[in-house]
Formats: sequence, C-alpha cells, structure tokens
Amino acid sequence: MADKIVPHFHNDPGVAAIAIGARRFMCIGAKPPFDHPHVFLDMGTDNEIVCPYCSTLYKYDATLHGFEARPPECALEESRAA
Repeated sequence: MADKIVPHFHNDPGVAAIAIGARRFMCIGAKPPFDHPHVFLDMGTDNEIVCPYCSTLYKYDATLHGFEARPPECALEESRAA
C-alpha cells in the first residue's frame, strides 16, 4: 500500500534539536533495541514538532534532503533500504 519510504530519525546522541529534510517522518527515539514505539509525525505547514514519546525537537530544514539530518548520525540508515 505504501508507495513511498518514510524517513526514520533517532536521538541516540541526546542533542537538544535535530534538523531534518522531511516534514513527514518516523521518530524511533533511540536505535534498536532501545527504541520507543515508532511514531509517525507530520509537521504539516509548521517548521518544527516535538515527539510525544521522547520529547525530541525536530526542525524542518529545506536545505536538507528527505532522509538527511543534522547531526547526520540521527538519520536511521536502514530506512533507506527497501
């Protein structure tokens, strides 16, 4: 049913905010096996959103591509494979 892969991001480094290149994405909290339930987040027209599970602040950055994050280690590489 899904025609697109949804980017996944995590906050293993414990940073205050993560800049991402997607407005619709999944937050997993930390890398497995310490991840929380994978939450689909949609910023809509806003430029930031807070994950209700881990309180990570995500900020949209149009200079990044959909699967990119700043810091880059917060992008889950496995979400690109399919």
